[in-house]
Amino acid sequence: MNHSQRLTHRTLALASILASLFLATLACQVDVGGPEPPFPPITANDQAANEVTNLWQSALESALDSGEVMLILDESQLNAFVAKRLAAEDSLLQEPQVFLRQNAIQVYGYVIQGIFRANIHLSISPILDQEGRITFELTLASVGPIPVPEAVKNTISAILTEAFTGTLGSLATGIRVSSLVINDGQLAIVGELR
Repeated sequence: MNHSQRLTHRTLALASILASLFLATLACQVDVGGPEPPFPPITANDQAANEVTNLWQSALESALDSGEVMLILDESQLNAFVAKRLAAEDSLLQEPQVFLRQNAIQVYGYVIQGIFRANIHLSISPILDQEGRITFELTLASVGPIPVPEAVKNTISAILTEAFTGTLGSLATGIRVSSLVINDGQLAIVGELR
């Protein structure tokens, strides 16, 4: 092998190594960190997701006799419902964890934008108006050093709004909510038929 062939061989080897490093860099994600859930993870399953719908239906059927609606959801049920809805919508929010703590709905997970992965924390406060309608206020949104994408805010708000005021919720079924309480991993709604 002459000098020119060795140089070409070394150049090709170096180019191959650099190309491999470049492709490896593209395949990697850069984790920019962000808020971590302060609670142990909650495992969601499809059965718990269906329980949200079944519990609403049961509460409505009971209300036909008494006139009063009472619904209690726990973190497992809400996690399953949110995970199922996000999967169906191909959401930016990945592996959501929903905690019912500190008088708010605390949502943790992560988002991926290009090669960047950032942890997310949303704190959502349900608000009960004078007409007995539930709305949600996003009181805190942290996504690593990256601002919260509007798509994530809108998706979470839409899912929660559907869960409580959608086709099975209080507005569509003629329920006037009189109280809504979040405490120790549960969300309780009390209302009456209009």
